[in-house]
Amino acid sequence: MPTPPPETMIQVSGLRKTYGSIDAVKGIDFEIKKGEIVGFLGPNGAGKSTTLKMMTTYLAPTAGSIRIAGLDIMEKPREVRRKFGYLPESAPIYTDMTAYDYLKFVGSLRGISGKELEKRVALVAGKVGITDVIGQVNGTLSKGYRQRVCLAQALIHNPEILVLDEPTVGLDPNQVVEIRSLIRELGKDRTVILSTHILPEVLVTCDRILIIHHGTIVADGTPKELQKEQHENPSVLLKLQGSLPPETIEQVLLEQPFVAEVNHRLSASSDEMDFEVVGQGDADLRAQLATLTRERGWPLLELKRETLDLEGLFRKLTQE
Repeated sequence: MPTPPPETMIQVSGLRKTYGSIDAVKGIDFEIKKGEIVGFLGPNGAGKSTTLKMMTTYLAPTAGSIRIAGLDIMEKPREVRRKFGYLPESAPIYTDMTAYDYLKFVGSLRGISGKELEKRVALVAGKVGITDVIGQVNGTLSKGYRQRVCLAQALIHNPEILVLDEPTVGLDPNQVVEIRSLIRELGKDRTVILSTHILPEVLVTCDRILIIHHGTIVADGTPKELQKEQHENPSVLLKLQGSLPPETIEQVLLEQPFVAEVNHRLSASSDEMDFEVVGQGDADLRAQLATLTRERGWPLLELKRETLDLEGLFRKLTQE
């Protein structure tokens, strides 16, 4: 029998949030499936935190709807909250409690008690790798272990959705690799939303990327899909040496039938000029630009087709 498609865990439709005359979120739509690890990106003030707060029922939408596992957040807010586990950026834990007591305390707040609570503490401690330090006082733990303890509290009630806010900030390289691996493991049986400014982390951790800017979704897809979309008409970097006015170079380039757009960039050297050249259609411009520079006698230093990494894509989609 064919494998059934994954069910929709989060459904956002026409979501809008206003603060007076300010539109923080402007009627966005997206869905997240069960078992997806989604990177939710956006510059400061883009509407990312506001969207997450509405999804978790902390804020009420001005318009539109959000359904979590089929539940409307306005009709069933308590049930919706039980679906979420949350790891804050600062990993706030009670430093004077042991990891064991802290997890039991959080579990009790989640309505778990007795043998079930003992079982859940042991289970999440093993899952996040803190069994060896479960009896230590939180204040004596390294930042990496504190992060794991805080992740354990987010998992104590076995949530269907895990929201991670900058989960590797302040960790050393070895700890970063361990946490990223742990996130991938956790994503096997639950939906994970990763909010971060560390773009390489998204590439190695997430199945899909959502980018929000000025309250609207500007990109939605896998890393490969987004990069392929941006590469359909790639630009070429043209680096020249000489003292000709950049405006003269730009004018000549724009007169060519194979050139659609030219942008002069600042160069690291005063006797060099950099130009980003976008062609008509999807043709590779390098051969034509090489011929043009030879005919015009422009000293050519470099000519390369540019590739857009995730950082470049993010900057392109969110630049003012």
